[in-house]
Amino acid sequence: MSTPTEKLNTAASGGVARSIEVFDTTLRDGLQVEGVSATVEDKLRIAEQLDFLGVHYIEGGWPGANPKDIEFFARAATELTLSTSTMVAFGSTRRPAGKVDDDATLRNLIDAGTSAVCIVAKSWDYHVLNALQTTLEEGAAMISDSVEFLVGHGRRVLVDMEHFFDGYKANPEFAMRALEAAVIKGASHLVLCDTNGGSLPHEVEAIVGAVHRHVGSDVIIGIHCHDDTGCAVANSMAAVRAGARHIQGTLNGLGERTGNCNLTTVIPNLQVKLGMQCLPEGRLERLTSVSNHVAEVLNRPLNPQAPYVGSSAFAHKAGLHVSAIVRAKDAYEHIDPELVGNGTRFVVSEMAGRATITVKAEELGLSLDGPAINQVIDDLKRLEHEGYHFEAADASLELLMRKATGWQHDFFRVESMRVITDDLPGADFITEATVKVWIGDQRFVNICEGNGPVNAIDMALRAALSGRYPELSKVHLTDYKVRILDGATATGAITRVLIDATNGDRSWTTIGVSCNIIEASWRALEESLVFGLLHSAG
Repeated sequence: MSTPTEKLNTAASGGVARSIEVFDTTLRDGLQVEGVSATVEDKLRIAEQLDFLGVHYIEGGWPGANPKDIEFFARAATELTLSTSTMVAFGSTRRPAGKVDDDATLRNLIDAGTSAVCIVAKSWDYHVLNALQTTLEEGAAMISDSVEFLVGHGRRVLVDMEHFFDGYKANPEFAMRALEAAVIKGASHLVLCDTNGGSLPHEVEAIVGAVHRHVGSDVIIGIHCHDDTGCAVANSMAAVRAGARHIQGTLNGLGERTGNCNLTTVIPNLQVKLGMQCLPEGRLERLTSVSNHVAEVLNRPLNPQAPYVGSSAFAHKAGLHVSAIVRAKDAYEHIDPELVGNGTRFVVSEMAGRATITVKAEELGLSLDGPAINQVIDDLKRLEHEGYHFEAADASLELLMRKATGWQHDFFRVESMRVITDDLPGADFITEATVKVWIGDQRFVNICEGNGPVNAIDMALRAALSGRYPELSKVHLTDYKVRILDGATATGAITRVLIDATNGDRSWTTIGVSCNIIEASWRALEESLVFGLLHSAG
């Protein structure tokens, strides 16, 4: 007997298992998002990751448009060895009333040396008449001439039909004529673009269905969706249900305005949920690592709540949920997270029950008896009521749990700490920290100036500890976050400080809370160094 999922797969694929091509445009469309820039080296490394993931096409950029893309295609030809993916150069059709032999954009596509090219074409009569200021006949000729020229030079030609859904709604006759102009000259793909991102799934499914019936199986139908209505993934899936066999998008949903179709969501939706092969066998479990790798290269933090690949995608906080998961792992997870290279994570907070604490202790290799578990639960409830937030401070949580077992670190003991700030006429603020610390039976007093109080304290404490603990030279603070918890009390508000640190092998976060921002910072800093020493010492 068929399962509900098998029935759904059969219905979605018209009774035949299908494979879907994945076209990644992170290196072009994705880089149009505000606040993101990539060097040529960055683009080469991302391309390697996309090939490692197994996408079918990598759109590298627009050759000739800028020096960066010119250099990228030149270096990609000699430095990249793609085992799975095909590199694609992007451009546009010839200009109105122009000739293909004299068109610089088309010539740059040929010179890029890629076996496949993707050109953008106008399929909305409004754009042809007003943006290009030409006739509809010339608009269709621009498409057919350009495709013929590129095919004649031995290129596989994908045509992005810009604003196709708006164009079809306004003038379906011309929208279809634009498609025909590409097909008759040998285009391999017709990619229907929801460029303004304003379409909804039922509209996309109906229009793609109409196109599929019109062009038949002579050409591959693709879909390229923007996320302005929050429907880019749903629209892409609707297009696949209607006959599309090629999806375009970006890793982590990067793109101008609200972004593009997120490949890290749509790929597992199609492959895991609908049984459609999007990536080569064994590649889907690389999805989370590649997603995080690209986020790091672009310095664009991954949304922790991103479906499938986010750090919170399979995180469980409520004690009731964790208790059930311990007994039946799939009770609160829609898929096995290992399918996409992610994992189950148990988040400890004031809502935690005994099962949560027990599971977390096992993760850390700690043995907690009944009284110790009760102590952790009591401490969590008390501290989170004071403003602590251990979900975001993994290192502080580990130290808290270790203390419940009776553990106390003996790396150092702070006798006192003092910070002085001087505002000298004609000079910048000068911050000075004095730290008195004991290491064993030796007392050290260190005074250091720093760029602000936290930096000064850090330098003074490290100066005292460095002779005994040279491994601290590898520990670096990477981020410092401050949040006011009770703004109604103005400058007397409770302050939460989070400090991120790394030793090159692992990263961790510690927390401090106080109405005194210096004290909150000190607590987080002290625990950060203790955690670093603890794990350096094994």
